[in-house]
Amino acid sequence: MGNDELTGYTIPLGSQEHYKYVVVCSNYQGKWLFSRHKERTTWETQGGHVEEGETPLDAAKRELYEESGVTDADVYAVCDYRGFRGPRNSYGMVFLAVVHELGSLPESEMQEVKLFEELPEHLTYPKMTPLLIKEAEKFLNNL
Repeated sequence: MGNDELTGYTIPLGSQEHYKYVVVCSNYQGKWLFSRHKERTTWETQGGHVEEGETPLDAAKRELYEESGVTDADVYAVCDYRGFRGPRNSYGMVFLAVVHELGSLPESEMQEVKLFEELPEHLTYPKMTPLLIKEAEKFLNNL
């Protein structure tokens, strides 16, 4: 993907005044839950834009359901992140969802969800996702 590939770093939780995006790293029975968008062949965590009037936690819970069908989970704020794709940047909050119950995938832009013991080989954001999963895993191990 060259210069257009998303790269970035994590920063301490609460470092930013505003949050544009949320990323949810979802763990179910010791496996990571990834979603595949209808227009891609790659796997990604759940997440998306924080809508007007919505808190990052509310956005994380909404996106988690919309993009995976998760109906019951404990959702924890883990850290903030900054991402860069060429001259553009994004910023947001990373969450860990400890999933208790998977429901059916609702009608959305996602094609399917799948559980992985290790990170999938084909990630939508191969430079960012491992970094964010690592932070979520550290948080999970301290629960």
